Amino acid sequence: MIDPKHIHEKDFEFIVNQPLPWKNLEGKVVLVTGASGMIASRMVEVLLYLNKKVFTKKSTIYAVVRDKGKALQRFDQYVNDEHLNIIVGDVSQPLSFDKKVDVIIHAASQASPIYFGKDPVGTLLPNVVGTYHLLELARRDSVDSFLFISSGEVYGEVTDEQVPIKETTFGYIDINNLRACYSESKRMGETMCVSWFHQFGVPVKIVRPFHIYGYGLKPHDGRVFGDFIFDIVNRRDIVMKSDGQVKRSFCYLADAVAGFFTVLLKGELCSVYNVGNDTTVITIIDLANRLVTLFPERDLKVIKKERILSKGYLQSSVISTYPDITKIKQLGWKPVFSIEEGFTRAIESIES
Repeated sequence: MIDPKHIHEKDFEFIVNQPLPWKNLEGKVVLVTGASGMIASRMVEVLLYLNKKVFTKKSTIYAVVRDKGKALQRFDQYVNDEHLNIIVGDVSQPLSFDKKVDVIIHAASQASPIYFGKDPVGTLLPNVVGTYHLLELARRDSVDSFLFISSGEVYGEVTDEQVPIKETTFGYIDINNLRACYSESKRMGETMCVSWFHQFGVPVKIVRPFHIYGYGLKPHDGRVFGDFIFDIVNRRDIVMKSDGQVKRSFCYLADAVAGFFTVLLKGELCSVYNVGNDTTVITIIDLANRLVTLFPERDLKVIKKERILSKGYLQSSVISTYPDITKIKQLGWKPVFSIEEGFTRAIESIES
């Protein structure tokens, strides 16, 4: 079993040891939105780790968050780091930011289906209006790179024949279904990135994550893998609220963050890349069973009950979805963490 105290360090080492041109970020001013979120907070930490271990000339990170208290809690180990600056603001409003920026990582978004139902406006605004404000900032400052973190949700309802999903594959999205507030706004955010590239030369790159899990996941995230993780953390039996036959792939956070930096540093301009794990395709019921066996000493089991959806949760109608990652593999990236190792690290890091 991995010592929880060393999981973060091991993850940082793994990411920074990727054969990437990290020096391209040395001494740069990097603006990260949604910086308290699971993905963006890890990217901020990697930048700070590079400052500590790799860079001679330190980079300056501006972390944009909506809740300062939560941000200070998330970055409690770095509050005295002069190279981390926390900015409280909503990207749906123009940022009061007079520093020249070199790199923008736009990750501000509500990704949990719980919010799609109860706050659809707050879900779509960062992906559309927020993307507008950040693209204009990138245009003003002639940034080196702009990374938009989109979502595998943009593909919509695909057929079995379209899986694994390539970057050029798209299915149906009912724009009058409330859940479309997320998928359609991510689509629009991507279209805006492409438009700003062609009209104004903003150096955009786009990633589409597929089911990322790891440290920083919220207890009430609402996605099934998050529920399973916190069932294990809280020593609860996993209660299945469906037949569990939908099929997904799951990508550990360290793998995903390495993939995002790969696109940022090596990806083609105005290009989009799937980021996910093509070796961990599994049904939800199989995932539940494998997770309880990871910690046999906790004596947990999987309990099947009749189909129940949490209040406000908007279910996806997609039965099977996982990515084709051929394109990002051509940049030299591939996922390495198995279901067992990834979820063990995730659970033990959350508990530590």
